[in-house]
Amino acid sequence: MPNRIKGNRFDCIVIGGGHAGVEAAHAAAKIGAKTCLITIDKSKIAQMSCNPAIGGLGKGQIVREIDALGGLMGLAIDATGIQFRTLNRSKGEAVQSPRAQADRGKYAKWMQQALEQTENLTIIEAIATELITENNKVRAVSCKDGSVYQTETVVVTPGTFLGGMMYIGSDRWAGGRIDEPPSVELSQSLKRIGLELGRMATDTTPRLDAQTCDLDKLQEQSGDEPPMPFSFMTERIERPQVLCWITYTNEKIHELLRGNLHRAALSSGQMRGTDPRYCPSVEAKVVRFADKKQHRIFLEPEEDSIKTIYCNGIFTSMPKDVQEQMLRLLPGTENARIIHYAYAIEYDYCPPIQLKSNLETKKMSGLFLAGQINGTSGYEEAGGQGIIAGINAARKMQSKEPIVLGRDQAYIGVLIDDLLTKGIAGDPERGKERLGTLDEPYRMFTSRAEYRLSLRADNADRRLTQIGKSVGLVDQKRWMRFQNKLKNIDKLKSYLANTHSKGLSLWEQLRQPNNTTGQTLADSPYVKKMGFGRYVLQSVIIDAKYEGYLAKQKRLSAGFRTLENKKIPLDLDYKRIVHLRTEAKEKLSAFRPGTLAQASRISGITPADITVIRIYLKKYSVRTNKRQERSI
Repeated sequence: MPNRIKGNRFDCIVIGGGHAGVEAAHAAAKIGAKTCLITIDKSKIAQMSCNPAIGGLGKGQIVREIDALGGLMGLAIDATGIQFRTLNRSKGEAVQSPRAQADRGKYAKWMQQALEQTENLTIIEAIATELITENNKVRAVSCKDGSVYQTETVVVTPGTFLGGMMYIGSDRWAGGRIDEPPSVELSQSLKRIGLELGRMATDTTPRLDAQTCDLDKLQEQSGDEPPMPFSFMTERIERPQVLCWITYTNEKIHELLRGNLHRAALSSGQMRGTDPRYCPSVEAKVVRFADKKQHRIFLEPEEDSIKTIYCNGIFTSMPKDVQEQMLRLLPGTENARIIHYAYAIEYDYCPPIQLKSNLETKKMSGLFLAGQINGTSGYEEAGGQGIIAGINAARKMQSKEPIVLGRDQAYIGVLIDDLLTKGIAGDPERGKERLGTLDEPYRMFTSRAEYRLSLRADNADRRLTQIGKSVGLVDQKRWMRFQNKLKNIDKLKSYLANTHSKGLSLWEQLRQPNNTTGQTLADSPYVKKMGFGRYVLQSVIIDAKYEGYLAKQKRLSAGFRTLENKKIPLDLDYKRIVHLRTEAKEKLSAFRPGTLAQASRISGITPADITVIRIYLKKYSVRTNKRQERSI
């Protein structure tokens, strides 16, 4: 170990105080690791750089899962949310997702206070510049001020700061966020230790002075009453909710944008990153959907006092004069004053096939990556990775097996598995595809989860609280509340199964489509007497509705579980497998899947390829066992 490493020793160091870093640092410290969070500015921890909201389609389920594991995001939004809504209400519960507007200042402050109160956690203001390694193991982190901190594990969560470059039209400057410097040296350090880096791009929206907006003439969008909390520890939310407003673009705006495409950073060729498909710039939408006469824009407050308006839907990298002209043409913002102009940002990321399923890098022991560095977008995806990386960094220090969530256990499991097995993008510099790279930020949707019938927002606690308890994240208060809920669910199900009406049990009636039993259940004398809360009622009603579908899904997934359990050595030499196709050898050598199931989900890998690998592994295992017997 280099002689300059002295003192300042931690079990785990988390670099970056964004949404991934917050969850990682909290999880590692709560589990018992002596943890250090290194961030440029303590006051910017958990800042909402883009949309001041938590949740959304697929994302809301992730927040519920973070909460069930013992994380912070659900509690934070319940404490600071200003409008709560359940999306996809017209569809089945399996794809319904909670979403909430946040008071962005209060949200960040809540998270900062939560970290300050976390035992075993030290927060240090510094700029991490170098990862010091020895024999392919992390040994320390060096900072710009000359300080060096020893450690056994590091979780890197730099968000958009890694080599960040910001754009407004033709204006270009280095930065990781408005008025904050990028992290350039850390990018170089990651390259030096052997990690491949790529470039990602995204853009933001203008922020407006709410007092200068004419909101009264716009369509109002109110929250749900009563609001549904995110955290299973929040019984109810009783504070007043604020309004959001809806407006629409028009042909004049579209004409303005089409006439200035050459001036937008994302579409003019100034940036190497691709405009995100699932959160596209407004100019990209105008081009891609040329037949549409208008696009919906949500004007969302950034605080409960409604001082600042976030223009959800006007993501752009257009120059300032075009942004001003566009807002003059948008109903409700004709006289609005711009507080912050929209900007695009391009940053470094590490193609995630360089990771193991526990989010540790394959090349460097003890180095974990989480959040946008892995090619994802969104606070929720970052938080989900952060809590898993933090858990596994602490468990590695404790010499315990890592926690890996399956695709049938959690959206977080789907997210991480997709990152490890998806991503083949064109490389314009080399004129061929690059295995394992992503051509746009990854965003979670319910459609990505093949087990979404069982990965619902309502049952995240029943799927993951036991795991959170086993690793030491779930405290006794949460555990007792969870156990009480399970007991009440069993009591209510027993009552429904043994209470008959019109020749059917109430449970059988609940299972029937379009029945009204669920609507009247809360008024049942038995339910009132027992005092079952709405979480218990919701769980039982949904369980009954999906019982038949879940049984079918369970049968279909049985075969896949065999593949999930069949491990593949990460150092397997695929070139030695004679009957494996050349394309399969190349892709498997690049992705290095950990299981047969992961291998089967890689684009271009066929069932025949999986059969060949399975036969080879069986023979390989036999030969290995015989060698072991001879050595004994």
